[in-house]
Amino acid sequence: MGGPFEEEIMAVVTTDKDYVGGDVPIFFARDEAEKEQVALTLSRILRAMVHELATGVYVIVRH
Repeated sequence: MGGPFEEEIMAVVTTDKDYVGGDVPIFFARDEAEKEQVALTLSRILRAMVHELATGVYVIVRH
């Protein structure tokens, strides 16, 4: 743990409650605008990057 190439998924942001699951924090947004705002805010707080998957889900990853 703590190696130079270690990555960690910090959170997931989505509008689709039936599409995601897992053991990281999941934030549910009401619409696309709120989803984007929540993802950007979390990335700043967590000092991480936002990656949008092809499914429209945002994953917050610390690199």
